[in-house]
Amino acid sequence: MKRSLEFVGMVLLVEGGGGLLAGLSGLTLPVWIVLPRIGFLDGYQVFSGAVLAVLGLAVLVASDRVAR
Repeated sequence: MKRSLEFVGMVLLVEGGGGLLAGLSGLTLPVWIVLPRIGFLDGYQVFSGAVLAVLGLAVLVASDRVAR
């Protein structure tokens, strides 16, 4: 359980960070950063990237609290 939560938290953190980077700089990022490619989030990439990054950090912190 702990390893799966760490994996999910890391994926959310990387996706959120990539979304923030793409939204703020306008760079073209690798294919595995999907946040800028989601059509209905046009104009909200920075906000959604920040939300995903914070959610990823929360999941990573929660994974440390899970019993081993």
